[in-house]
Amino acid sequence: MRKLVYYIAVSIDGYIAGPGGEFDFYPLGDDMAAWINERYPETLPTHVRAHVGLEGVPNKRFDTLVMGLGTYLPALDINVTSPYAHVRQYVVSTTLDEIADPSVELVRDPVGIVRELKAEDGEMDVWLCGGGKLAAALLPEIDELIVKSYPVVAGTGVPVFSGEFRPTLFTPTQRESFGNGAQVTWFTRGS
Repeated sequence: MRKLVYYIAVSIDGYIAGPGGEFDFYPLGDDMAAWINERYPETLPTHVRAHVGLEGVPNKRFDTLVMGLGTYLPALDINVTSPYAHVRQYVVSTTLDEIADPSVELVRDPVGIVRELKAEDGEMDVWLCGGGKLAAALLPEIDELIVKSYPVVAGTGVPVFSGEFRPTLFTPTQRESFGNGAQVTWFTRGS
């Protein structure tokens, strides 16, 4: 069975983006960028991959992406209708009427689609890209967290989880540190 993996960047104070959706405040060092490109190349948008030498590089961990509208809108703002064309893309929204690009599917029921995707045969997992409300709604379905913790305080913005009080145990299984002071920690769902 495939897993739903919340792979996300987080500030010290628990925000994944600023109040306007900003995410360019994370200090990404060269060693960390190379590590991401090597280990998770599919997590870079399609229009960026060619600029960093990843065009045509196969996906290594994820073949499917579930994202909220707040994650999808920055791509639309720069006229990119299919930001991750190298994976199957699902946008969860209750406010969009339609998505013009046929390679991006609009979803109203995030739990239903995630359960369907997890039940599919396949070697690769499903990437939950954000945001905080969607992550909170899908918390019972999240099997693993890959948290890129950056040494920066955002002050306010989009929390990593934004929902009801629901303590959920995860167990840290691995951690890597980088020259920019960031750490990546893997967590699996606790029992």
